Amino acid sequence: MSIEALIFDCDGTLADTMPPHYEAWVAALAPHGLELTEERFYALGGWPVSRVIELLAREASRHDLDVDVIEAAKQSEFDRRLHLVGPIAPIVQIAADHRGKLPMAVASGSRREAVRQILTHLEIIDWFEVYVGAEDSACHKPEPGIFLEAARRLGVAAENCRVYEDTDVGIEAAERAGMTWVDVRQYYQPRRITA
Repeated sequence: MSIEALIFDCDGTLADTMPPHYEAWVAALAPHGLELTEERFYALGGWPVSRVIELLAREASRHDLDVDVIEAAKQSEFDRRLHLVGPIAPIVQIAADHRGKLPMAVASGSRREAVRQILTHLEIIDWFEVYVGAEDSACHKPEPGIFLEAARRLGVAAENCRVYEDTDVGIEAAERAGMTWVDVRQYYQPRRITA
């Protein structure tokens, strides 16, 4: 099969956002007595923020928590750390090499506006024809929904798309979408704070 389009995850794939995201999580959860270890944070990579909050609240039997308030606090904490975000150079180079040659999309478990904010910061916002975020699919990774939606918006059959991903659930989603995939962790070592 020929590759006719590329689909990139954002966080941990194009952008080295994971340490600032983790710090933002810790700051946003602490006032509510909730904790998220860095190991678990990485294990939940690809999950929308609201789903992570719901999971943590359920596990702590905290039915009083307002998911929207915590999600907004987490985003605000990340915004304060945006200046710490840099590109993941080898993956951004792949995108640069294919810019204007193949249609490209970004498909993320984050909200579309958060993705656009990060890519604007990296000055690569105009490289991609399509942006798909958490609000664009009812099913999230490891379900294939966001990747299938990206392919649909690009007008390319799923089997002719290649996905670049940094999480096991993202790779599973790509496989379930019938797409080829590249595990970007072979190109770089994700930074950790607590390890």
